[in-house]
Amino acid sequence: MFYCSCLKLIFVRNPSTTMNKYLVFVYLIFCVFFSSCITNRDLVYLQEREGLTAEDLGLIEQPKPYRVQVNDMLSIRVKALDQELVSIFNPVGESDSGSQSGGLYFNGFTVDMHGNIEFPVLGKMNVLGFTIAEIKEKVETELLKQYFKETAEIFVTVKLAGLKYTTIGEIGTGVHTLLQDRVNIIEALANAGDITQTGDRKDVLIIRQYPEGQRIHHIDLTDVKAMKSPYYYIEPNDIILVKPLKRKALGAGQTAMQNLATISSIVSLLVSTYFLTRNL
Repeated sequence: MFYCSCLKLIFVRNPSTTMNKYLVFVYLIFCVFFSSCITNRDLVYLQEREGLTAEDLGLIEQPKPYRVQVNDMLSIRVKALDQELVSIFNPVGESDSGSQSGGLYFNGFTVDMHGNIEFPVLGKMNVLGFTIAEIKEKVETELLKQYFKETAEIFVTVKLAGLKYTTIGEIGTGVHTLLQDRVNIIEALANAGDITQTGDRKDVLIIRQYPEGQRIHHIDLTDVKAMKSPYYYIEPNDIILVKPLKRKALGAGQTAMQNLATISSIVSLLVSTYFLTRNL
């Protein structure tokens, strides 16, 4: 704001002059452009403010177990000492390392609109709202009840087929999948290429799916308190929307130097115009 003060002083010392009109215009331009610079406070993640540090927050609460939603994809494998006994439940050629690969799109179990999956022999099973541990227990119980003897030594593994989420806005548009069970929003953004300099990190929107519909949540990623937010860890099918800063809408530069170059061009044009019109 130093530039604005200087111009204001010039304006006061030169009342009732033709140049006054130009000075008023230049004064306004300086104030708008220099107040529109993007600062570190707009760009740095998880800033420690008001003396509050990450240590002061204590241990970060782990997210509650995820409950399966419609359109989720599950990887379910059944193992036993005699693999021939369980071959009907496992896709041919599927391995532990490839169970979360692209082939799972064809071999995995997709939760339909009614919350069901179609499992071999057992038929339709409702898994909507169940945790992974609960689904594992349910599959084991039904297999022992309907197919295997109680003495059969079977082992069931259930996993989410990666964590899929969508990004849109000042981070680029895309659908991403991370082969992890738990991902925080910083990791998700880094995987998507990070927010641009003109993205609003102070108000990131997370559109989350619930059984009753979708809700929009807000999180300020420039504040260290975000680590305590219930939305710090993303969930499958989340949509992360990053809005542009208002500065971008003004068409202002991202740094003071860029603004200065723009203003210098405008001032040069105004000064040249002034002297040309004065000599006419």
